[in-house]
Amino acid sequence: MWFIYTIITILLWGGTDLFYKLSSNEEEAYSHLKITVCVGIVMGVHAISFILISKTQYKLMSIIQYLPVSLLYILAMVFGYIGLRYIRLSIASPIGNSSGAIAFILCFIFLRERMTLLQLTAVIVISIGIFVLAVIHKREDVVGAIVDIKDEKYSKGALAILFPIFYCIIDGAGTFADAMVLDRVMKEEHALISYELTFLTISILVLFWLLVVKKQRMEFIKQKEGIAAAVLETAGQFFYVKAMAVNAMLTAPLVACYSIASILLSRIFLKEKLTVKQYLIIALIVVAIGILGIE
Repeated sequence: MWFIYTIITILLWGGTDLFYKLSSNEEEAYSHLKITVCVGIVMGVHAISFILISKTQYKLMSIIQYLPVSLLYILAMVFGYIGLRYIRLSIASPIGNSSGAIAFILCFIFLRERMTLLQLTAVIVISIGIFVLAVIHKREDVVGAIVDIKDEKYSKGALAILFPIFYCIIDGAGTFADAMVLDRVMKEEHALISYELTFLTISILVLFWLLVVKKQRMEFIKQKEGIAAAVLETAGQFFYVKAMAVNAMLTAPLVACYSIASILLSRIFLKEKLTVKQYLIIALIVVAIGILGIE
């Protein structure tokens, strides 16, 4: 069943990235925080509903036990939201979703999982591909080729390529920690509830900061893209945790292939265009991610 859960996660999270991008606004300084609020509230509603409906015997201590993992995931997601304000989704998604390779390396080093020559090659390809994409993205002549140079949000965001890279590293560490916790500490249902309740708590704190400290308006009716992303994110997380509990080493890199769906959707709905060189590099990264999943 872990493979079916993984496929469902890929489909759900492929649409999530699109809605995250649609709700990201470079002209609005706190758009990434408003997305965080939407995601936290939806996840909190799901967690509370799950406890009540399933009558799960959940202990609040689980929140503390799972807190390091939760914070890694949430921090990674916030970095991702910030990056999407400046970067094409078709670039940010494959870089961020290469976090499976980071998790794979950590599992190999600390859990003594086996790594074949093909798997090692795939990890190297992903690492080099991310580096090359970062170099290309920072070159002004290529930035001008991707978008109209008058589009300031992309020209100013040349260095923002670091945000999906941060996402990749932090999320990979979170996935590795997740694998250990699910294997040794708690069930996947309790881990999911703990993560969602932590996200809810953080979203409430962020909302308070926005409304009271920064005097910002938070009109949820205008956050429909963010709410849609939150619903898809939460549903995907539900199936992701169930898959991770059974086969963490293969689930992590395989789920990362949802960047293929993100790239296709960004081309169809956002009309994003890249250079041939960038498409080739992204294709290599996606193939390498797929190899890790198959292996």
